[in-house]
Amino acid sequence: MDRDSGPRVPEQWTPEQSSVIDLRFSVLGPVRAWRGGEALPSGSPQQRALFAALLMRDGRTATASELIDAIWGEEPPSQALAAIRTYASRLRKILTANALVSESGGYALRIRRDALDLAVAQELATAAEKARAAGERGQARALINKSLGLWDGEPLANVPGPYAENQGARLEEWRLQLRETRLDLDLEVGQHAEAVSELTALTAAHPLRERLRELLMLALYRSGRQAEALAVYADTRRLLAEELGVDPRPELSRLQQRILQADAELARPSEAPAPAPQ
Repeated sequence: MDRDSGPRVPEQWTPEQSSVIDLRFSVLGPVRAWRGGEALPSGSPQQRALFAALLMRDGRTATASELIDAIWGEEPPSQALAAIRTYASRLRKILTANALVSESGGYALRIRRDALDLAVAQELATAAEKARAAGERGQARALINKSLGLWDGEPLANVPGPYAENQGARLEEWRLQLRETRLDLDLEVGQHAEAVSELTALTAAHPLRERLRELLMLALYRSGRQAEALAVYADTRRLLAEELGVDPRPELSRLQQRILQADAELARPSEAPAPAPQ
C-alpha cells in the first residue's frame, strides 16, 4: 500500500465478468460478507484469514503457497494445503462459484469494485484529493469523513496470521493519514476550536507523531490559546529527546517561532479573507 495514496483497490469487475451482483464485503473492521441484507458466515479463524487474503489481493490470483504463508507464516501445519482447499471449498459454497474461482493453482475473488468497503473508501479519498486540489475544501472534508465512516473498528479484526497482522497495521496507518488530512482541512476552513479535542486525543495515542503535534499547536493558537500551543512544542521537544534522541523537525520549530512572534498570518485560516488594507 502506497503511503500517500492508501491501499490499492481491486480492478473493476463488470456484471458480464461476474454474476455476483448482490454480494458485499468488509475488511475495514471484522471480515464480513453479505448477500443483500443477509450476513453470511465467514467460518473458522483460519478460513477468515484465507478470505481476508483473497479480498486484499486486488482481484488477482493468490497461489496456494501464498495463502499458506498468509495464514501460518513460516511454520505451517503438515496438512496446510489440504486445509486451504477445504477452506476455499467452504467459501465457494457460501459465496457461489462465480465469486471464488480456481485458476493457475490458486484462488481469486471476482467482485465488483463497489462491493468492498476498502475500495469505496479509496474512491472517496481519491475524490477528496481532487476536490482539495480544486480548492473545494468543504467538499474534500465531507468526502474524507464519508471514507472514514466506513471503518467499523480495527481493520481485519480477529483474523489470525502474519498477512492479516501486516495489512491491518497498514490500513490503520492509512486511516490515521486520512484523519490528519481531514484535521488539516478543518483548520483550513476555520474549524480549529472543534479540532482541538480530537487532536488532543490523537496526540496522546500517538505521542511521537509530529504532524499531529503541529496541527494541535496550530489549532490551539488559532483558538487563542498561545501558551498551551507553546507547551505542546516544549513537551514534544522533551519527548523526542528522551525517546529518540532527536530534535523536532524544522516545520515544527518554525511553527513555534511564528507562534512566539504572534504571527497574524498564522492565526488566519486559509479560507479566511485577509483584512482590507487601511
